Amino acid sequence: MPRPADSHVLLAHGDDAGVYLLRDDLVLVQTVDFFTPIVDDPFAFGLIAAANALSDIYAMGATPLTALNIVCFPQQGPLDMGVLARILQGGYQKAEEAGLVIIGGHTIDDREPKYGLAVTGVAKPRELWTKKGARPGDRLVLTKALGTGILATALKAGMEPPDTEKVLIDNCAFLNRQAAQIARGFEIHAVTDVTGFGLVLHGLEMLEAGHVGGEIYFESLPWLPGVRECAEMGLIPGGTHSNRNYSASRTVIDSALTELEALMANDAQTSGGLLLAVAAEQAPEFIAALSSAGVPVAAAIGRINDHPGVLRLLPGS
Repeated sequence: MPRPADSHVLLAHGDDAGVYLLRDDLVLVQTVDFFTPIVDDPFAFGLIAAANALSDIYAMGATPLTALNIVCFPQQGPLDMGVLARILQGGYQKAEEAGLVIIGGHTIDDREPKYGLAVTGVAKPRELWTKKGARPGDRLVLTKALGTGILATALKAGMEPPDTEKVLIDNCAFLNRQAAQIARGFEIHAVTDVTGFGLVLHGLEMLEAGHVGGEIYFESLPWLPGVRECAEMGLIPGGTHSNRNYSASRTVIDSALTELEALMANDAQTSGGLLLAVAAEQAPEFIAALSSAGVPVAAAIGRINDHPGVLRLLPGS
């Protein structure tokens, strides 16, 4: 899509959020996201949807300020309005945790429930992160485990391993705020968050924006409990297959990896972690700082190289 013809628009289509210059030392950062439930519990769905919407703000290095609710819900059954109340309660609780104020919103009558937020944040122009800027030698660090798409599919099919819903809630409702705050103390060259396009496509976005190449090591990828078991049963969402098909022409898959493993690396995520290109010499200290602060995952999963536009998925480093 064309970039808006306004010199104050610094970033628009193609990055994690839109950025509008208010003055030389302040930018407005805006994003929106909403989706259908991935867990059965309405309150937990509200928590996850709010955390997911906030993720793009954190991926840009911004501070969230306000949000608007986006609600789709059936006006006349089959769901009770109490379900909607619980969804909103979850959203408000997660917003409060983030220091965010929900100041309004809009609701439409829709048979299939959906919820999310339009979020506005601020940042200093020189402190913004984007997908662009990764340098050869950088280490790729991921801050949440993978496999939410596969586990959510298993949950919907009633074929999930024990405690799958709790695993999904704990992972997806965890804010990326802490990881973003810690990253401020390190040399970070590029950032994105891993959501519906999956790890591989979000990685490719970073490579293409920075005109660099990269490697991801499958054995270093962190997985939520039960993901491989569910994948082997064929519980793989359509979005994951679409990601794999779309990324295939731009990804080199090592012959030691199976097609199932390639699919797993392309799993469509909900409220995933931050993917950061970190200066190589600082990566060990950064990972240690994330772990010490209680961030769920702090994993070095690959590196940036100088083969532009090519992402190699390898067994190990």
